[in-house]
Amino acid sequence: MTKFFIDDAGWLQSVEVIRSPNFDARPDDAKIKLVVVHGISLPPGEYGGGHIHKFFCNDLDPAAHEYFESICGMTVSAHCLIERDGRVVQFVSFLDRAWHAGQSEWRGERACNNFSIGIELEGCDDRPYGEAQYRSLAGLVAALRARYPDIEADAIAGHCDIAPARKTDPGPAFDWNRLRRLLSG
Repeated sequence: MTKFFIDDAGWLQSVEVIRSPNFDARPDDAKIKLVVVHGISLPPGEYGGGHIHKFFCNDLDPAAHEYFESICGMTVSAHCLIERDGRVVQFVSFLDRAWHAGQSEWRGERACNNFSIGIELEGCDDRPYGEAQYRSLAGLVAALRARYPDIEADAIAGHCDIAPARKTDPGPAFDWNRLRRLLSG
């Protein structure tokens, strides 16, 4: 499991930071208590190329791929992206509200962006995620739980769990048992 340190401003130390403009303040009474795991590849099914970074920063060229025309006007972000090789890039401070969950609900509470951390894994619903990604994710979740004690051990959900009518990620290829083993070991 990779080790991470989160500073008082909500930023990971020793990772690349690319600041997204797509965030705002959490409500004053919001406690960070959920980690939402997502899966993303741009274009769908393709890895690398920096397109996810550009998407989260509103800099995606719609002419670079026909799929990009349908998403280039969206303003979304995640707190972090874990690339295929396990490298972590942070886009939004954990203290701020990233725009990753959309219309969502967890344990009867709506608007999950208010109280969650969004972690994107570079991947697809139907292709296995890599060991380096699981190690980085487990290390990141451990650091988040240490820094934000309202995140309980069972407060890790997929996008599919908080928006089941709209989303399927991280998909059936994501191995929840593998993540649990890494977190408990």
